[in-house]
Amino acid sequence: MTSGQLHSSGDSARFLSLDKDWIVRALNPEKAPTNLRERLREGLPAEVPGEVTLDLLRAGLIPDPFDGDNERMQQWIGDIDWQYTCQFAWHEDGQQCHDLVAYGLDTVALVQLNGRVLGTGRNFHCVYRWNVDGFLQQGINTLVVTLNSPVRESEKRERLIGYYPHTEHHAFNQLRKPAFQFGWDWGIDVAGVGIWRPIGIDSWSQTRIRAVRPSIQVQDDGTGVAEVHVDLDWAGLSTSLSDKQPPSENVPMEYQLTVEGNGTRKAVGGTIAYGVSELVSTLKVPEAMLWWPRGYGEQPLYNLCVRVGTAEWKGKIGFRTVTVDTRADKNGRPFRLYINGLPIHARGFNWVPLDAFISRADSAAYRARFQDLVESNANMVRAWGGGIYETDEFYDLADEYGILVWQDFAFACAAYPETAEMRQEVETEAIQQISRLCPHPSLVVWNGSNENYVAYAQWDGFKQALNDDQEPNNAYGYGEKGWGDYYYSLLLPKLLKRLDNTRVYIPSSPMSFTPFVDANADTDGTMHIWDVWNNADYHRYRAYRPRFADEFGYQAPPAWSTLMRVIHDPQPGPSSPQMVAHQKASSGNEKLAKGMRSHLTPGQFDDIAYDSDGSRNWLIPSDRWSDLEDWHWACQLQQGQAIRFGLEHMRSLEPLNAGTLIWQLNDDWPVISWSAIDYDGHKKPLWFVARSCFAPCLATIQPWTSDQRLQDRSWEGSQVDPDSLALVLINDSICDRHMTWKVERRTLGGTVLAQQVFHVDSERLSKRTLLLNDEVATCSDPYNELIVAAPNGQEFCDTTFARTVYDFAEVIDQRLNPNPLSVEAKTCTDGYLLKITANAYARDIFCMVDKIDSSASIDGGMVSLLPGESLNWHIASRKKVDPRVFVQKRVLCCANDLRECHR
Repeated sequence: MTSGQLHSSGDSARFLSLDKDWIVRALNPEKAPTNLRERLREGLPAEVPGEVTLDLLRAGLIPDPFDGDNERMQQWIGDIDWQYTCQFAWHEDGQQCHDLVAYGLDTVALVQLNGRVLGTGRNFHCVYRWNVDGFLQQGINTLVVTLNSPVRESEKRERLIGYYPHTEHHAFNQLRKPAFQFGWDWGIDVAGVGIWRPIGIDSWSQTRIRAVRPSIQVQDDGTGVAEVHVDLDWAGLSTSLSDKQPPSENVPMEYQLTVEGNGTRKAVGGTIAYGVSELVSTLKVPEAMLWWPRGYGEQPLYNLCVRVGTAEWKGKIGFRTVTVDTRADKNGRPFRLYINGLPIHARGFNWVPLDAFISRADSAAYRARFQDLVESNANMVRAWGGGIYETDEFYDLADEYGILVWQDFAFACAAYPETAEMRQEVETEAIQQISRLCPHPSLVVWNGSNENYVAYAQWDGFKQALNDDQEPNNAYGYGEKGWGDYYYSLLLPKLLKRLDNTRVYIPSSPMSFTPFVDANADTDGTMHIWDVWNNADYHRYRAYRPRFADEFGYQAPPAWSTLMRVIHDPQPGPSSPQMVAHQKASSGNEKLAKGMRSHLTPGQFDDIAYDSDGSRNWLIPSDRWSDLEDWHWACQLQQGQAIRFGLEHMRSLEPLNAGTLIWQLNDDWPVISWSAIDYDGHKKPLWFVARSCFAPCLATIQPWTSDQRLQDRSWEGSQVDPDSLALVLINDSICDRHMTWKVERRTLGGTVLAQQVFHVDSERLSKRTLLLNDEVATCSDPYNELIVAAPNGQEFCDTTFARTVYDFAEVIDQRLNPNPLSVEAKTCTDGYLLKITANAYARDIFCMVDKIDSSASIDGGMVSLLPGESLNWHIASRKKVDPRVFVQKRVLCCANDLRECHR
């Protein structure tokens, strides 16, 4: 068993899983509604692993927390102290040591066995192990786990040690519990408790493998080197044995390490003296097959087996090197990752937990989301610091699929106390998680915190809050209590240097690597772009030239079936009560309305609308849609178009830009959010946009500034507006290409007005910028013209370029035919086939198949067709319907539909 493993319960031959016959009861039921108090005092069946809210749901005591505005009525759950109890049979098994192992306690816990205290837990992210020799008894045993109310516990600690600034409304930073569980701007507030990972009795003799930490290197001659560190516990040293369990004999123990795979088997062995806590041994694999991120090569893995006496550990490793370039250049400082010496352009998403109730996320859900990553052409995923250190399955899938992992430590958007107790909790947590995740080749970046540096430097009131309750400590004024920088600057890098020095570490994200530079500068390090969503039109993306954009996003509702499953307002609309309950972002629907201006609705982003009484009202534009379905489609379309604009701009900056990570891939409940895939697994238009923009070979037409314009600028260093257009070809594949590109300016009806031909040699991992001539780049009627660039004669490899279309005008202004499509629909063995033909220019076609079948999926979306062009889409569905229902209005959608539908 991998030490600290979170998704399995250990060696089945020796691990007694306590996953049955649990009862949970409320210790202070007076916090609950009156009609539930007696039942909660008596107790109800509980599932372990699990969470108390799910137990209440299964017992029929509460309705679905995700439905309607039930969240508001269920806040009492987080105010209660809960006690889990189970009885289990145990009999002497001949092993020397018996430990109770809890892989996940949420969060402040007291653990008792047969009426005696074993220990306490204070960290959601830690594995706890207590020796129970002398506590266990033959026959029936009783285990009790008492879990304190997380809400009241966080408030109590805040009263004791003082206020530390944080986002949201609960003091999540006072506990080592995931921040998102207390609610976020996309998350539901379900701060409950539970035994969220397996718990049971682990029996062992002689020695136990606590952790295996392979340090991987690749030598210049191609030899793969695995320096394997094995942490050991010994019977008689790490535990208190009863009289019936004598300590191990003080004799050497035999060990063997084996690495096997890809036609290779290497082994080393020897003996280790009794009581030695760390074994270090080196395995060398000549001509090792290298592990590569997706799109840059294959992902060969090797089986690593460690045996010490009778103890055994098995896992997989991959041979690869990781470095990062942050050296100053003429533009600032980059953040460019190199894998095996090759520069990598990171493309992908931020990841939040799969479910607000983590124990409910199963293997199928993990594999489905990783398939979504793979199919979107992503090669990186960032596990965000307000969530969890993910399950073993998450990292196994990343290894298998070649998805690079950027892993945050569990700190987000807050100041964190640096008390002695918290320091110890964080150190234990970090040691366990670093050791657990060390074998995975996919893990390439450790990040100390999410937005905590920029919060300290730039957020209003952050520093002041740290000083308010401090006593004067020098002649100049007040001291400042520690806010978490000890962890990011000292503790975490020290632990990584000792335990796992083969990855990149940064203290925070965003992060500038030049002293005294804005932590969120686009010229330096990594950047989060949130002014676009919060207070700027999405065209502002073009104002930034980020070296690595690891957070940026735009909101939209979930799929129609997902939204309507949880919204039951008599007259549902953007401002109806239950809709607002599923919009957690501050002024979220108002920002959606503002963002549509000049794109999908009349007016400009900063125009102010007023009610009849003269008060400002941002909601008026969103209410102009003829009905909720039109608003829903407009929001989803806007999300896709905004992120396409940002992605194509940023990728056109390569190699200046070395990474783009969209916020976010997934949701943890049905909500209006920045996700590409909603809670029910439906792909929003954004996901299809990402699939196109993340393609290794990308063509985009971008505004460009000619050399003459640069020479004519008035002031040195001043920004110069573009005066032309360019076709930018990004070849981020590992193949060279020779192509002919034809670029045409056309009317929407298809008449060619001007053309230009380029013969292009596109080398692997390169970019070509081709300036368009004035005849092609300059239009006479922007509302009726566009540019089409398409390749032909390319030498195909594993990926190819797709054609690109440049629209001179926004949807609101373009002369789009409101009925541009002819569609043939028919059944097939596993669903339906659509053949879609454009009679006129059809912009951003998308089929909302979930409106017909909530379990259906489709293989295409967000595609524009020119007059006379056709495409074929396959709908996977088991529901038997007339196929023509998939082509009706508001199911088969395009941007043209919105040209006339708002009042």
